[in-house]
Amino acid sequence: MTDHVIPDIAVVGAGIIGVACALQLARQGRRVVIIDQQEPGHGASFGNAGHLATEQVFPIADASILTRLPAMLMDPMGPLRLDWKYLPRALPWFTRLLLNLRPAAFQRTVAGIRALNESSLGAWHRLLDTIDHPGLMREDGSLLVFERPDSRQAIDALQARMRQQAVPVDYWPASAVQEVAPQLSEGIQGGLFFPRTGHFLDPYRVVCELMEAAEACGVQFLKRQVLGGKLDEHGVSLVTGQGVVAARQVLIACGAHSAKLTAALTGKKVPLDTERGYHLMLPHEHERLPFAVTSLERKFIMTPMADGLRLAGTVEFAGLDRPPNMARAWQLHRLSHGVFRRNLSAEDATPWMGFRPSLPDSLPIIDKVCGGKVLLAFGHQHLGLTQAAVTAEWIAQLAAPLTTGLPALEAYRLDRF
Repeated sequence: MTDHVIPDIAVVGAGIIGVACALQLARQGRRVVIIDQQEPGHGASFGNAGHLATEQVFPIADASILTRLPAMLMDPMGPLRLDWKYLPRALPWFTRLLLNLRPAAFQRTVAGIRALNESSLGAWHRLLDTIDHPGLMREDGSLLVFERPDSRQAIDALQARMRQQAVPVDYWPASAVQEVAPQLSEGIQGGLFFPRTGHFLDPYRVVCELMEAAEACGVQFLKRQVLGGKLDEHGVSLVTGQGVVAARQVLIACGAHSAKLTAALTGKKVPLDTERGYHLMLPHEHERLPFAVTSLERKFIMTPMADGLRLAGTVEFAGLDRPPNMARAWQLHRLSHGVFRRNLSAEDATPWMGFRPSLPDSLPIIDKVCGGKVLLAFGHQHLGLTQAAVTAEWIAQLAAPLTTGLPALEAYRLDRF
């Protein structure tokens, strides 16, 4: 693609969703350019937990968040943390979150998450098959374990709720857990096994392989920061640090950074906030687990990967600008003590922090607006990796010139805000 050729679509964001969408769009014969200030896959997609979490069909919080607010403000290492300096900015978002927990809104959210999750693994199989890398994904289930006998009631209640939502789930007693994961502590009482889940061995490599396939289809990558933009009779003009990029359409898929550009192009202010997530990568821990395991009481996940064991989890509300608190990443190692018969080695471990883009109803925005000139795919909260492939399929349908709307996408429209 030469500089004087106007691309059909400019994709803003080189994370897993932006790159997957760009590949699907290019395969439709469109000229596509991806723009990001970082190399592909170096944002939230680099450090996610790697878990394909199709079982997570409920909103990111419940009404108990009100009673937990004091602890969120006071405990810097708690699993759910709200920086007190960020509290004034966060309160409107939390208020909308609570309003979305009312019965009708809650059911709409669950139905919307389910619709995406139930299509996710099939979409991933289709996408990985097309790039000849099906082995990047392991569809071998995941496990939620508990350690305290008095947690059994919560486990049973969760299993019942999952079954009401048609989520495949089985209760495993301690003996079954020990049979498949013998390195886990004898203190594990049992858990819930989710057979229709999976994980990636290397989430960053997935983005790289998709990007390589996209470039083979003619997609161009521009490492630039998008500062703003405007619509015109020909399409859209994006202002970057190295000049203006013009395109007939734009896809905003830059995760937690999507609100400003969306407002500039559509005039719509979206209530997008960020959940800062942390991980700790343990490079000397291989063969500890056969699949992803989450602790009910400790509230973190452990995912086996090609480069070791990744400990991930915790939620911190502190915005996009404050520096990371890497003590939260190291706290994940302390949380793992006692989960295994022999504690995990943190030698040469590397901490990381990234931004999860979250809307108060826990649903993403997947839409086409402004006469078809602006496409939107952001706000997937904890489920960006899980839902990336199906989102890309839906965006490819929306981008078609004669497509005015898809009934299946009503729940994800921009104008719900």
